[in-house]
Amino acid sequence: MGLLALGTPLAWSEAQKNADQVRDWGIEVSSPKSSKTSRDKRLHFFKQLLAIWRKAKGKERDALLWGDEIEYIVVTLDEKNKDVKVSLRQAEILASLAKDEALTKQGGCVPALQKITREGEALPTFHPEFGRFMLESTPGKPWGIGFEDLLDVEPNMKWRRQIAKDHMASNEYPVTLSTFPLLGVGEFCAPYYSPRGDNLRSQFLPDEIANPHIRFPTLAANIRSRRGKKVEIDVPVFRDFNTPWPWMDPTVDYNLRKYPEDADVRNGAVKENHIYMDAMGFGMGSCCLQITFQAKNIDEGRLLYDQLSPLGPIMLALTAATPIYKGFLADTDVRWNQISASVDDRTGEELGEEPLKNARWRIPKSRYSSNSTYIARDPRLRPEYDDPELVVDPDLKARLVEGGMDDRLASHFAHLFIRDPLVIFAEDLKELDMEKTDHFENIQSTNWQHMRFKPPPADNDIGWRVEFRSMEVQPTDFENAAFSIFIVLITRAILSFDLNFYIPITRTAENMQSAHARDAVHKEKFYFRRDPMPTRHRHGEESRPPTPPIDEEYAAMSIDEIVNGPNGLLRLVNSYLSSRNIDVETRCELARYLSFVSSRANGTFPTTAASIRSVVRRSPTYQQDSVISRETAFEIVKRIGIESKVGGSSCLSP
Repeated sequence: MGLLALGTPLAWSEAQKNADQVRDWGIEVSSPKSSKTSRDKRLHFFKQLLAIWRKAKGKERDALLWGDEIEYIVVTLDEKNKDVKVSLRQAEILASLAKDEALTKQGGCVPALQKITREGEALPTFHPEFGRFMLESTPGKPWGIGFEDLLDVEPNMKWRRQIAKDHMASNEYPVTLSTFPLLGVGEFCAPYYSPRGDNLRSQFLPDEIANPHIRFPTLAANIRSRRGKKVEIDVPVFRDFNTPWPWMDPTVDYNLRKYPEDADVRNGAVKENHIYMDAMGFGMGSCCLQITFQAKNIDEGRLLYDQLSPLGPIMLALTAATPIYKGFLADTDVRWNQISASVDDRTGEELGEEPLKNARWRIPKSRYSSNSTYIARDPRLRPEYDDPELVVDPDLKARLVEGGMDDRLASHFAHLFIRDPLVIFAEDLKELDMEKTDHFENIQSTNWQHMRFKPPPADNDIGWRVEFRSMEVQPTDFENAAFSIFIVLITRAILSFDLNFYIPITRTAENMQSAHARDAVHKEKFYFRRDPMPTRHRHGEESRPPTPPIDEEYAAMSIDEIVNGPNGLLRLVNSYLSSRNIDVETRCELARYLSFVSSRANGTFPTTAASIRSVVRRSPTYQQDSVISRETAFEIVKRIGIESKVGGSSCLSP
């Protein structure tokens, strides 16, 4: 969801002048291209970050805690006319939850609208998201490492969904689909608003689909203003038997001239054989499943960040759930690149399309991307694993090192902060509050990489955290619980067995692209370490053999080999479980979730994307032309989003 502060947001023309101050408040950094005001603004970030790091670098916790975040799309179902729309009643639903007296007596569940207290069984919490048709839910308190907690995850997810449904209209449903198949097509939202607002300036989406909190329209407008044109999201269309070829998106209007950015489509923004989208809402209107881990200390957090990084693309492919955009079948199965493009604020110079003149450097990736750094202080971390094209701000890095931070962690933050802050509130420029982390979070929270390393907040006792962000949300609570439990058990195996998943980080970036392919889970190969077990666990020795060449440490493998192979993830997880004292009943319950993951990897259970494609193929209104009708969209939402049954679990029935 990001940082939801209140204040007077600056338009990009003013925010740009103050971007350096946000990055640097507290350290004197001079740049020939920065004004004094700009230099002062950059000091905000550094002073807050160094204060956080110095205060919390020695913080210790007893054990790992974790939590999940699930995002829902709220839909309205019209059974009579076989129609489905997104409901823009996020605010009303959250208000209903907050006003529920029974829930309030139990401590409340909407932190944005009420004070939350925790006594006895903690209620789940609900939060706003970018889209007014979206909700986010989290457990009321963090999960612990006990195996009994793992068995509570699915019931808790079911409870959350039921609580949300109980505060919706009778024809509204909270569905865990990655995207709404008709987003941007005709009257897709209720109530209906026409496109062409001043913030998004989209041909297809109205401004009203975005959360009205000032952060969101400002974020969308400033991304567009910074890059000098609208975002360009071009997704390959799936070529079916009757799909015209070559194919040009028939929904694009080339004659609009209300805004300067309307010229984008006449200047090459629309690509042949690609679905064209032009607004942040097409990306940030997507739903996902995220897991956050609290480590016992900073070193454990850095280790988990590194070791989980190569797993990001694997879990993205396993959870593939996004085969449709804007009413067309896509030739991709996941959401990642579309979100990446929807918030890509890079200018032509930063993209490498123009010579550097005003920009400081060329930036290879969007601010929503695979991560580019390893950060652990691990002797197994070889220099060859690092990104040779990593861009860092050398002045900012030098100041962090001077402040006591080690080189590798300083490189990480100096890389994140090559980005400009996109939303700046005028009130925050007046005085630096060292009891807050607002300036640091301003940029940290808008670096949406597939892993996020999160320092402790300034105002509570939370520890160092790592966020695992790549997974697509699944239709059923059983599936979401299964993947959550699986990744949690992998972290336990990593720490127990000192596992080593390091590969060159550029290979992880390649894997993220491979995960987009249609049916990637079965058809693509992914670079992965051949044997993650350390030598001493195989041979009972502490000594290590000579270091082999990098390219001998990993190989291109199928998802099935990575998950189910002799050195596969499930073998490691089961070895960990066998090393613990677990009762038979608990082990059998966990095996049910792990068996599902195994079956997804070997093809026994199709991905959500494959299931959606199957519904489309069987729909009587589908003409094998890649076009999704309203009736077909209705079938998808009802059958996959509401009535799906996997592992004995089902969504809510209408």
